[in-house]
Amino acid sequence: MQFNSIYFFIFFITVAGVYFLVPHRFRWFWLLISSYYFYMCWNVKYALLIATSTLVAYFCGLLTGKARSIFSKRLFLIISLVINLGFLFVFKYFNFFLDSIQKCVNVFSIQMSPIALKLLLPVGISFYTFQALSYTIDVYWGKIVPEKHLGKFALYVSFFPQLVAGPIERATHLLPQFSTQKNFDYDRIKHGFFLMMWGIFKKVVIADNLAMYVDSVYNNAQHHTGPTFLLATYFFAFQIYCDFSGYSDIAIGSAKILGYDLMQNFRQPYFATSTVDFWRRWHISLSTWLRDYLYIPLGGNKKSRNRMYINLLITMLLGGLWHGAVWTFVLWGAIHGILLIVSKVTFSWREKICERIGVPKPIVTILRIIITFNLICLTWVFFRANTVEDAFYILTHLTQGWPNLYYSLPSCFYGALGIIVLLLVQCVQTKREILPLIAKQHIVARWTFYVIFFFSIVMLGIRNGAQFIYFQF
Repeated sequence: MQFNSIYFFIFFITVAGVYFLVPHRFRWFWLLISSYYFYMCWNVKYALLIATSTLVAYFCGLLTGKARSIFSKRLFLIISLVINLGFLFVFKYFNFFLDSIQKCVNVFSIQMSPIALKLLLPVGISFYTFQALSYTIDVYWGKIVPEKHLGKFALYVSFFPQLVAGPIERATHLLPQFSTQKNFDYDRIKHGFFLMMWGIFKKVVIADNLAMYVDSVYNNAQHHTGPTFLLATYFFAFQIYCDFSGYSDIAIGSAKILGYDLMQNFRQPYFATSTVDFWRRWHISLSTWLRDYLYIPLGGNKKSRNRMYINLLITMLLGGLWHGAVWTFVLWGAIHGILLIVSKVTFSWREKICERIGVPKPIVTILRIIITFNLICLTWVFFRANTVEDAFYILTHLTQGWPNLYYSLPSCFYGALGIIVLLLVQCVQTKREILPLIAKQHIVARWTFYVIFFFSIVMLGIRNGAQFIYFQF
C-alpha cells in the first residue's frame, strides 16, 4: 500500500475515524491490527517475520531487565542481536556475501557453484530491525525500563506511519506516547494534514517528475554524455531528497493527526556547510542511530585521533551497506566516511585561511554550501548508478560531449519548477515555520493558496508513480 496512492488515504481516513471513536484503552489494539494489515498488504507471510522480531526483542528486554548479573544481561542482549541481525543478514545480505566470495575465489581459478536464496526482501526490514535493536540495547544500558505490555511494544515496532521507511524511532520517545490519552485536536490535525499534503507534493510533483529524466539517463549510461550526466545527477539529488523527505513528511503528518510525535528526519540538508553538517541534517534518525549504537560504542572521539577516523570510516561503511547489498552503496558509504575525515582534518586550517584572507562570513557560508552540495551530488552518482562500472563511466565522462544536452519535456520543466518551489519554501523555513505564516494570512489568500496547492498536485503530479526509493531498504 503506497503512501502516494488513493488506497492509503482511504485506509488512513478509516483508521483515524475509528481511532477517535473507540475508547482510549482500546486504541493501541486498533492501531496494532491496522499496522499489521498495512504491512500485510505487501506480503502476508512476512508479517510472521516482524512478529518474531518483536517477540525476540520483547522477551530479551524483559529478561535483561530481570537479570542480576552482567553475564546474563549480555547473554540476552547477544541473543536479540544475533536473531534480529540474523534475519536481516539472511534476507538482505546472504546472496551478496556469497556472490562476493564466489568472485574472490574465481580470481584464483577455484571453481565454486553459485548458491543463492530465492527470497523476497521484506519491505522495511532494515528500519524495524534497527528499531527493535535500539530498544534491547537501551534496556541493557539502563536507559529505559522494559515494556511489560506486549501489545504496545508490538505497536512500537510496527506503527504503520513509520514502519516501512522511518523515521527510526527510539523506545524512549515513542513507547510512552502509546500510554497517554489523545484527544481530537483540530489545530494538530490541520498541521498533520498539511504536512501530509506537502509530502505528497514533494513525492508526486517533484520526485516522480525528476525520476522520469534521471531513470532514462542512469539506466542507459552508455548512450549519454557529460552535460546530461551532470543534469541527471543534480536532478537525482533533489529526487531522492523529495522522495524520502516526502515519505517522512507523510509519516510525521499522519502520526500527528493521530496525536503522536515522530522525530524530525530532515533539516534542509542541501543548506549544509560541510559533510559533517550534512549528516546532522540528512536522514537524522539513521545518522543518530549509527552515532549512538555504533560510532560511540566503537570509541567515538574519546580515544586517539586516528582511532576516531577509523571509527568514522567503519560507521559510514556499515551505513552504506545498510542501504543495500550492492557494492555501489558500500562505495558510497566509504566515500562519505573519507569526506567526513577530510572535513574534520582540514577544518582548523580552512577557518584560518578564511580569517587571513578576510572573506566576509556570509560569503564564506555561501561558498561552503555550494562546495558541500556539489560534493554530495558527486557521491550520489554511486548511490544511483546501477553498477560500479556505470558509476565510474559517468564520473569519467563528465567532461565529454559538451554542450550537447539531452532533455525531456514536460518532466524536466515540472521537476525544475518543483525544485524552485522547494528551495523557496526551505529558504523561508530557515527563518520561520510555513504553516503559522499561512495561517496569519487573510482567509481569501489562505484558501487561494490551498486550492492552487491542491490542483498543482492533481495536475502536475505523476499518477501511478514509482514506489518510494527507501522502501527497498
